[in-house]
Amino acid sequence: QVHLVESGGGLVQAGGSLRLSCTVSGRTLTDYTMAWYRQGPRKGREFVASVRWSNSDTRYTDSVKGRFTISRDDAKNTVTLQMNNLNPADTAVYYCSADAASAHFLGVTTEFASWGQGTQVTVSS
Repeated sequence: QVHLVESGGGLVQAGGSLRLSCTVSGRTLTDYTMAWYRQGPRKGREFVASVRWSNSDTRYTDSVKGRFTISRDDAKNTVTLQMNNLNPADTAVYYCSADAASAHFLGVTTEFASWGQGTQVTVSS
């Protein structure tokens, strides 16, 4: 069982930056893909970014390319989402996820995915 805890959300003005962290416990993640999703007001959950734990390959949704960076830290067992040049459209609850299914890298979730509790990011104009 993978246990995920997110931190780092908050309120920031447009153009500002935030750094989200996801601390992972419960098992080794060599074969896992980690991802960040978000759910804005009155919206469904959408894929933001993913990283393969084994080789650090990354993938991003088009709207965050060039602004967000996902990375993982073996020593700390954490996944980080650095978010720069934020805009009000980025306002959402951000969730960390972990799944051993390879399709998770492409933004596909399965019934076996583990999720954190979410952290709120609010960007004011």
